[in-house]
Amino acid sequence: MTAATIAPTRLRLGLAALAVSAFSAFATPAFARGPDGIADVAEKVIDAVVNISTSQTVEAKGGGSNTMPQLAPGSPFEEFFDDFFKNRRGPGGGSKGGERGDNPPRKTNSLGSGFIIDTAGVVVTNNHVIADADEINVILNDGTKIKAELVGVDKKTDLAVLKFKPPKPLVAVKFGDSDKLRLGDWVVAIGNPFSLGGTVTAGIVSAKNRDISSGPYDSYIQTDASINRGNSGGPLFNLDGDVIGVNTLIISPSGGSIGIGFAVPSKTVVAVVDQLRQFGELRRGWLGVRIQSVTDEIAESLNIKPARGALVAGVDDKGPAKPAGIEPGDVVVKFDGKDVKDPKDLSRVVADTAVGKEVDVVIIRKGQEETKKVTLGRLQDPDKVQAAVKTDEPAPEKPVTQKALGLDLAALSKDLRTRYKIKDSVKGVVVTNVDANSDAAEKRLSAGDVIVEVAQESVSSGADIQKRVDQLKKDGKKSVLLLVSNADGELRFVALSVQ
Repeated sequence: MTAATIAPTRLRLGLAALAVSAFSAFATPAFARGPDGIADVAEKVIDAVVNISTSQTVEAKGGGSNTMPQLAPGSPFEEFFDDFFKNRRGPGGGSKGGERGDNPPRKTNSLGSGFIIDTAGVVVTNNHVIADADEINVILNDGTKIKAELVGVDKKTDLAVLKFKPPKPLVAVKFGDSDKLRLGDWVVAIGNPFSLGGTVTAGIVSAKNRDISSGPYDSYIQTDASINRGNSGGPLFNLDGDVIGVNTLIISPSGGSIGIGFAVPSKTVVAVVDQLRQFGELRRGWLGVRIQSVTDEIAESLNIKPARGALVAGVDDKGPAKPAGIEPGDVVVKFDGKDVKDPKDLSRVVADTAVGKEVDVVIIRKGQEETKKVTLGRLQDPDKVQAAVKTDEPAPEKPVTQKALGLDLAALSKDLRTRYKIKDSVKGVVVTNVDANSDAAEKRLSAGDVIVEVAQESVSSGADIQKRVDQLKKDGKKSVLLLVSNADGELRFVALSVQ
């Protein structure tokens, strides 16, 4: 399978003219070589690195003798044949008079990388390498090809575990501790770029805990070791020959390496692989809250210095947090002894905690720290995402409104509930219009939103809101914290300027 890329993934192979400044006679190529141990690492572990070959049956889109041949991803001929057959008219290359060839389904092949972690034939790779495959084969470093079966996958971390029957004694590698990595540490990547198996590249750790918004538990190792299409699923080693990451993504405008690659850290991989081997699936912890970031404005409103933690915007009625006494407006700053700097921290640590474990959760409520004991539940998959639908249907009559904070506000009525499809369980003051030049517009408040609380006190009219805003101004506050509900009852906190 092709390596996952962020940005355009189409690779254009060709010669590039590079402008290179000449070194002066006194320049010293200080970075011309890496550490001496790279060759030793490669020799030690290369037999544990495998190619992953998959095949998939797909519907044919063309017909006749002009159908484009199937090529390995990254083949130098891929661009030539692609352009040739797309631009050619007639069967297989285009349509003539709207006619299309009628071909039976065909098989496509793709290649990726993986590595052996158990001499019994257990292999780790990326989920996107084997996704939707009808057949999976493992190809050893000496070219031996063996059919493999899927043990389990985790789409959220893009990891998969395979199993095959060893035809001979195997070499396996072990995991290292990715938490011990330092910026600038040398790392070695081995994989199958562009179907060129057994390729060794080296670089350094460029960054840690990188969040690139590709998934809910992003915490990637960033490296400048050359990673290309086909490297996906391959191991990233430290100089001890231990796996400290699984190469997964690259950022590239062309599909080729530009020195920005990402690997899932071994700390995450070990936990996922253990569960996939044991259960064939992931059993993640579940707290039962919806969370959001604590901005500087929200922190000021809640008397939290400095801004930190994960703000609880909503609590699931059937979740573990409810009976533990966690409420909307609480800010989680520590979970099971681990500091929570932002919502991503909380999501990761909760997911990594065993289902059924009782943990201490430290919250800040009205400026004071409290500790709640929570017994974690299990996160159910797939996640159920509900999209709120809003309409612009006119109301039968114009409601009485009051202006505050750049908002037109009205008491909830039957007509307004019908117009904005607001559930009966939602209580508060409905927004009927937002001033386009206001802070509220910048914070994405919109007509149909319902203000439930102002400064952590419930409101039922526009007058209630104006009264509280006036009091905050007298108290010298710069912002006001609103608890806002959408039509379906999903809550979030929004801090607006009162100046």
